[in-house]
Amino acid sequence: MINTHDKYIFGRMLMTTGFVMGLLIFIFIIIDFSENSGDFTDRGATFAEIWYDYYLNYIPEMIRLVSPVAVFAACLWLTGQMANRLEIISLRAAGVSLYRLLAPYLVFAVLMAILVSYLDGFIVPNSNAARAEFEQQYIANRSERLDRNRIYRQESPNRLLLVNYYDIREKIGYRVSFYSFNEKKLTETMEIGRMVWQEEDQKWELVNGVIREYNASGYTETTFSRRDTTLNLYPRDFGRTSSDVYQLTYPEIRSYLASIERSGAGGIAMPRVQYYGKLSYPFSIIIVTIIGVAIASVRRTGGRGVHIAAGLAISFLYLSLMKLFEPLGYTGTMDPLYAALLPHTIFSIISIVLLVTARK
Repeated sequence: MINTHDKYIFGRMLMTTGFVMGLLIFIFIIIDFSENSGDFTDRGATFAEIWYDYYLNYIPEMIRLVSPVAVFAACLWLTGQMANRLEIISLRAAGVSLYRLLAPYLVFAVLMAILVSYLDGFIVPNSNAARAEFEQQYIANRSERLDRNRIYRQESPNRLLLVNYYDIREKIGYRVSFYSFNEKKLTETMEIGRMVWQEEDQKWELVNGVIREYNASGYTETTFSRRDTTLNLYPRDFGRTSSDVYQLTYPEIRSYLASIERSGAGGIAMPRVQYYGKLSYPFSIIIVTIIGVAIASVRRTGGRGVHIAAGLAISFLYLSLMKLFEPLGYTGTMDPLYAALLPHTIFSIISIVLLVTARK
């Protein structure tokens, strides 16, 4: 049953979260612009390009990033205000327990988590991809490529290839070598001058190739100038960056991870940690909401200052723990799934303990 205080809490949480989120985004844009304005000017970016191609495409990502902090701040502020005004004590005297008081907060947190999950899975990837193109063109030292020179891939169980250099923007591989094996014996090699991706046909065009087929008496050699071919490899398999996962939707990420495994490329732990991190990130909103209510529902000496200090400390610890476990997943020291979920699991336990031990 929805009561008056449920509507009041939900409405205030919505307004306060929106205000905090807008303020944080505004501050972030001001700081980012001050840092990159020199690059914008030096590389000839117009104001329209800066705003429409960069910052408008950055806002969905900023909403995703600041949502837990904004919800946590709103929760601490509203609950602390209700505690200082003795509203929570009045509600308890009327028979409303802390768990019942938590209900509208949780409804709001769950809705925010669903919104962030949808943004992260289907809206943010497209905006991040557009922003990444702008950064490569107008912001210095923003290259995040994982593969540059001498890229090895396994096209099939019996076929390997080496790309000496890959142009990620033009989708062209230079000085490409194919090696085919049969029962661990080399049966064929193919040296290609360049390999060009044909977007319309979804095929590779091989240019200036030499094929050598090996047999018991030696080898036979065949040359060609141009040839279209279908490979089990796509441009994304050669031009990987550390931010690929953040530019793909959930279904695309699963396909991307499968393609990395299929191609035999290394470094799959990093995108796995990033993928699991994307999936689990919205749950942090629910966790910090429970922590916020548990902390701020008790009236303390020092008022809101104590709540704000506690909130900053918890936010710092939460973020630090996530950043601490990520490298362990990248290097294979820890399973990528555990590296992504463990910080949320730890703080979930902390939130339950705080809620149970809070004065009812």
